[in-house]
Amino acid sequence: MKASRLSRRWTDIECICGLPSRKFTCVNYVGTFLLGMVFFAIFYGILLCFHDGHSQWIEMFFHGGEDNRSTIPYFTVFLGTWSLAILLVKSLKLKAQARALSLNVLPEDPNFVLTCATARQIIDKINDQVADPKDFVLLDRILRALMNLKNLGNVSAVAECLKSQAENDDETLHSSYTILKGFLWAIPVLGFIGTVLGLSSAVGGFGQVVKSGVTDPHALIDSLGGVTGGLSIAFETTLIALVIALVVQLLMTVVVNREERFLDECSDYCHRNIISKIKSIDLIESTQE
Repeated sequence: MKASRLSRRWTDIECICGLPSRKFTCVNYVGTFLLGMVFFAIFYGILLCFHDGHSQWIEMFFHGGEDNRSTIPYFTVFLGTWSLAILLVKSLKLKAQARALSLNVLPEDPNFVLTCATARQIIDKINDQVADPKDFVLLDRILRALMNLKNLGNVSAVAECLKSQAENDDETLHSSYTILKGFLWAIPVLGFIGTVLGLSSAVGGFGQVVKSGVTDPHALIDSLGGVTGGLSIAFETTLIALVIALVVQLLMTVVVNREERFLDECSDYCHRNIISKIKSIDLIESTQE
């Protein structure tokens, strides 16, 4: 293989790391799980540097301590870091896919037109420039259309094949975010679960205060202080979950927008380099008639 040939092996982050790489911008969830654990460890490692027991904004991420906080924040933070790992890997894989847009798949002849006989020239040029064209969204789309042209001998079917493949790529894009959408649903739910647990604990504590029959106002205030502290902890879990969900949602929107623009660029590339050449041959044939 020529060193200058484009290859997913040297551009796809999962291949570079020695992990099984999924199709196009779909991610390996085992790899992103491990990367999410690394992000999780880094996040809590940074928090530990400021974990002095005095800052409420730091303490609410930790279980235990004098307030006996819930373990729910650990799960919400991990789902958040796993989501960030997925988005990071998808962004890097998208960058690798976009490198195919810089290739020139047409022969040097400026008067080249696409026919059943000349389709082979484009296929050969793609294979000369890329180690495995089917690993790239754009090139896979073009090769499918050209193979269809060679097998059926119908130039008008090329545009329809490209359109159909573009729709399939769009469906693949949206299905690749299924697990992320699941995380975005689960993260707030975990926060609400933590709140419910905290509220039930606080209500139980209030019941104990009532049953104790405390009459001293100062003792009663001290007892109720523990109850209200439980309410504060309950709402902290929801706060953490909602902030994490918001950050993940915003970043996912950015990545989805980049992928959609990439697919639009692929369609534009196919129109300029493939479909426009089919129109040229149609015009030639109509002129000859």
